Amino acid sequence: GHADAVTAVAHLPGGRRIITCSWDGSLRLWDLERDTQIDDTWRDGESETGVLTIVLSPNGKTIASGSSDGTVILWDVETRKVISKWSCTKDVCSLCWRADGERVVSGSGDGTVSVWDAESGELALGPIKTGDISVSAVIYSPDTTKIATGSTDGKVRLWDVETRTVIAKWTGHADYVQSVCWSPHSQRVVSGSWDGTVTVWDVESKKIVLDPFETGHRRAFAVIYSPDNTRVATGGTIGGIKIWD
Repeated sequence: GHADAVTAVAHLPGGRRIITCSWDGSLRLWDLERDTQIDDTWRDGESETGVLTIVLSPNGKTIASGSSDGTVILWDVETRKVISKWSCTKDVCSLCWRADGERVVSGSGDGTVSVWDAESGELALGPIKTGDISVSAVIYSPDTTKIATGSTDGKVRLWDVETRTVIAKWTGHADYVQSVCWSPHSQRVVSGSWDGTVTVWDVESKKIVLDPFETGHRRAFAVIYSPDNTRVATGGTIGGIKIWD
């Protein structure tokens, strides 16, 4: 297995394989049925820079990784080869693909957000200075018109992609925002924080629709909307996974 802490996991289509990344600087592909690693460990040359996050493309063929040295790498899932490599201004804390797979947005430890063209590798937007200390979570809206970001000082910001401006800034958490997620119709944003709370925000009114509530996780590391828009699932350091109506 990995020689250091595992920082993220991505499930591949079919549900039988996962990819993990670690502070040891590697990515590894695993067979869940056999409980074994598949082929060799993935590395960018001899680099041992910690990999902080990974995210799978919508078509399941490419995985993007972000590292503590500010590097974003696109990997071919089947060949395990590097397709493209980009440099951000500081450590890459969060990544997200646009729904069409043509763009990747990255959030960095210096408070900037960048949008990359996945095919050309060129910077399509940014780096945008968010005003936050560090961007710990970033996600495209399903309709691709907006980006939501979470910061290490508890803020959630909403960005208009076309105008490149902040259209909302929400301050409902007392600590690091680890995860943000859009509702399926891009109408609401849910955020989870190290303070153990989850908050739901309305995009049109720019107001809180569900005040921060204690999840019992101690730290809420992951939040996601159900496809039918009626429930939110949360995960954290304690309490396992919880479903909220």
